[in-house]
Amino acid sequence: MDVLDLSARQLAAAIARRELRAVDAARAYLDAIAAADDEVRAYLRVTPDRALADAAAVDAHIERGDAAPPLGGVPTAIKDNMCTLGVETSCGSRVLAGFVPPYESTATSRLWQAGAALLGKTNLDEFAMGSSTENSGFFKTKNPRDRATVPGGSSGGSAAAIAAGEALLALGSDTGGSVRQPAALCGVVGMKPTYGRVSRYGLIAFASSLDVIGTLTRDVGDCALALGVIAGCDPRDATCAGSPVPDFLAALAAGDDGAAGVRIGVPREYLGAGIEPAVRDAVTRAIEVLGAAGARIDECSLPHTEHALAAYYIVAPAEASSNLARYDGVRYGHRAAGGGDLYDMYCRTRGEGFGPEVKRRIMLGTFALAAGYYDAYYRKAQQVRALVARDFAAAFARFDVLAAPTSPTVAFPLGSRAGDPLAMYMSDALTIPANLAGIPAISIPCAADGLPVGLQLIAPAFSEALLLQVAHAYERAAGATFSRARAAGREAPRGRAGTRRREAPRGREGGTGR
Repeated sequence: MDVLDLSARQLAAAIARRELRAVDAARAYLDAIAAADDEVRAYLRVTPDRALADAAAVDAHIERGDAAPPLGGVPTAIKDNMCTLGVETSCGSRVLAGFVPPYESTATSRLWQAGAALLGKTNLDEFAMGSSTENSGFFKTKNPRDRATVPGGSSGGSAAAIAAGEALLALGSDTGGSVRQPAALCGVVGMKPTYGRVSRYGLIAFASSLDVIGTLTRDVGDCALALGVIAGCDPRDATCAGSPVPDFLAALAAGDDGAAGVRIGVPREYLGAGIEPAVRDAVTRAIEVLGAAGARIDECSLPHTEHALAAYYIVAPAEASSNLARYDGVRYGHRAAGGGDLYDMYCRTRGEGFGPEVKRRIMLGTFALAAGYYDAYYRKAQQVRALVARDFAAAFARFDVLAAPTSPTVAFPLGSRAGDPLAMYMSDALTIPANLAGIPAISIPCAADGLPVGLQLIAPAFSEALLLQVAHAYERAAGATFSRARAAGREAPRGRAGTRRREAPRGREGGTGR
């Protein structure tokens, strides 16, 4: 068997049956990283010693005759904004370069308890602020499906690692689409759970009322497995819900009948102006597949969608302005040399440590919270947020699930939006509303040809099991199977219209960060 072609479920089962050693699986993935990542650049740092030690512990556990853990030996990548005990966590920012956390995040801790093996920490837009992973403080990540394009963001490193076969499971964070949008652009599965379903303890905060830890996997079954491991109440996170965690894998048992009788609404605002025709066509065909599988399809409206992007870019920067005030060079992270006094040290440290996008959002947020502007901006944005949530509640009175594109476009060329922040922000126009409402959403690949397109399914709060059920039914009905974007011997990538496109050779950007 080719270890790299197995799903997480298949790999864990093979290791549990002693058909495969976890250490051999870890070595295979470390070799894949060595072969591909000089081009893809999904990882900020690789942890081979840790991966092999984690895998060896699983092998020893099984050899003793103990029950195999659910993720036993699964090679795993973690977005570098989650604290990992003893492993550098920089959040993609030079202001935190060299920071080694003295504690472990809850989500990653649950992965290690379940037997996962840590391959390394993946690249991201600095402090998770971006939609292309071009805003990293260290280097850009490329889309394995077409290395002339972006992988999406801010969890672009995690999505690229899955797509390139450099990891079997990855965690990302989703504040306005940062798991789903890169999943769509890289052709993998990305799940944003309900706000509060997964503990945020140890997740370095961007916008605390929006941040959610999510999963990136090859298929829906692996997503269900991983979500079941990391979800659940955590007393260390006051926003973590106490709702029982269902058996997400059991939700997939309906198989081909998982969409039968499900009422699916298609918001007309999500298929209007600004959606690339290829994206609209692919998503429309995917919805027709669900209809043929027994779902009841009808159009609906989310009338305040057009205001969601503007509201988000007041709420999120305002919370970022508060959260990022702690990076002052006093307690941890980068401290600028020289300077005449404490104020000068603050200014120099933040000026050197933060990149342009982080500075832009801090300034936007500080302005929105300033005396005289709070009511005009921040309060209004929160009111719009309530209206967006109300739209979803009205839609879910008629429908079980909503279906829409994940991203308005396929992956766009590297550098094409670097000088146009508004165009970059529009990349998340279809994912942001679910974050404002705090409800779960999943992106699954739905394009048959060309660059990947994501079908986004959205459901009421704590309805992840239903989302997974419908997503799995689509996967089966469409015959969707994961294919690694191989580093060598690949056919030339396809452009937006499905035509062949030759990629010009390019040098490496920035330092390695490893």
